[in-house]
Amino acid sequence: MVDELDLALVHALAVDGRAPFSRIAAALDRSDRTVAHRYRRLRAAGMRVVGVTDERRLGMADWLVRIRCAPDAAPAIATALARRDDTAWVGIASGGTELTCITRTPSGADHLLLRKLSRTPRIDSVTAQCMLRPLAGTAGWQARTSALTPAQIARVRGPHHPAARNPVALTESDHALLHALAVDGRTGYPALAATTGTSESTVRRRLAELHHSGTLRFDVDIDPALLGYTCQAVLHLTVAPGSLTTVAAALAKHPEIAYATATTGSTNIAAFAVCRDLDGLYDYLTTGIGALDGVLRLDTSPVTRHVKRAGAIA
Repeated sequence: MVDELDLALVHALAVDGRAPFSRIAAALDRSDRTVAHRYRRLRAAGMRVVGVTDERRLGMADWLVRIRCAPDAAPAIATALARRDDTAWVGIASGGTELTCITRTPSGADHLLLRKLSRTPRIDSVTAQCMLRPLAGTAGWQARTSALTPAQIARVRGPHHPAARNPVALTESDHALLHALAVDGRTGYPALAATTGTSESTVRRRLAELHHSGTLRFDVDIDPALLGYTCQAVLHLTVAPGSLTTVAAALAKHPEIAYATATTGSTNIAAFAVCRDLDGLYDYLTTGIGALDGVLRLDTSPVTRHVKRAGAIA
């Protein structure tokens, strides 16, 4: 379990994943050495700062894929999916009979991964839903981003740069840079320069350009169990079209929802819920989701194991 200082550090890293320890320490009124020590301890426990790209800025589309398979085949399939650069989240759910993953492909292009999955032995069925628009969680899961005051957030955050809306064309060195940051978002400039075959000044400039354009952001990948949340589930909601806006607004205020998105397909909202335990999940489904007008159907898939949460696997 973590303490208040750990939570404050996690929140600070969610605000600016590459903020110097000195800036974070000043905001938390702690020493640089203490902050660095806590970071190393959290890092040893599995926490990572990871670079995440905005698929819309790159002309890409995200897809939520559900795979039903034999339970004994699930771990190997999930591991193979997690090692792909075009997957962003992979989990084993429903007692090992289902895999859920988020994958991305160029908008309008044929989805090669889906075709490959449909021919994979031990897979019974594959369904894919295009993720149309984020509805909740874009600013971070509330349990992970509630430790700092507005004044502390302002001290951690660097200068604000409005993001451009036009798609960005990436170079070969950009792809190498983004992959390195997806593994470790706090990788130093000398290592990034070596990875991309460019100078440190070039890396600094390009990283700033990608970040300020909205193409690149930094997220904190941490096991919710470290924060005391041991139950996670993917919720597939069927909502009356006229109620989508009000249901989405309500989900955005629910602390149990780490992320939610509108989707195509037989269900039209997918939400990732994080609760203290199974009792907490039951309470949320009955009093949280159950209180929302317009929800016609709910399909709940408890996640038994995360294979990939964010970023890339080295």
